[in-house]
Amino acid sequence: MPDNEDDIEYDDGFDADDIVIDDYDDGFDGPDTDDGDDYDDATDDEIDFVVAIYREDGEPQVSEMALALANDLDELIVQLRRLPADAGACAFVSISGEFFVAVRVRGKNVQVLLNDSVAAGDWPIARDVADFLSLDIPDDDEDSEVVGDLDILADQGISDFDMEAIAGDYEEDSGDLVRQIIDQLKLRKQFDAATRDR
Repeated sequence: MPDNEDDIEYDDGFDADDIVIDDYDDGFDGPDTDDGDDYDDATDDEIDFVVAIYREDGEPQVSEMALALANDLDELIVQLRRLPADAGACAFVSISGEFFVAVRVRGKNVQVLLNDSVAAGDWPIARDVADFLSLDIPDDDEDSEVVGDLDILADQGISDFDMEAIAGDYEEDSGDLVRQIIDQLKLRKQFDAATRDR
């Protein structure tokens, strides 16, 4: 990674040195209205974690976000934009050990990744990702696949090939898959500290 953050257009890389753990309080307690669908929100017990990683004043931050954001992609994007990030922010959401969602916001650019397309038939945020990507909701008997931006962290050293290999391992707990990604970002210790209460 370049030493000078001005050398690239977006340098929101995460340096393991000088990480600050910040319990970010966005004040979001959940959507105010019922959209009328048949999806039940994930409960607090079903939500493994909602975590944001970003850079503020040049220093990486790892923050646990409101659990209610695990049920609303649009609001998650809104809250990521409100973070005092120098060059965008990335969030990871894991639900019930079954699937994870990654979201990266840099200015007007939003990238999303859902590691199990079939989850869109059962969980609100997975459905939101499918809608965002203009994908049909798969039937339960369809094969799971990784959908979205496989290059979401390519500039951080995780190629689309590596991302697909990690995200598409359906034998593993989804939280552990995210931790594999975090390991590659060299933020495991800080990530574990931010999610220690989960």
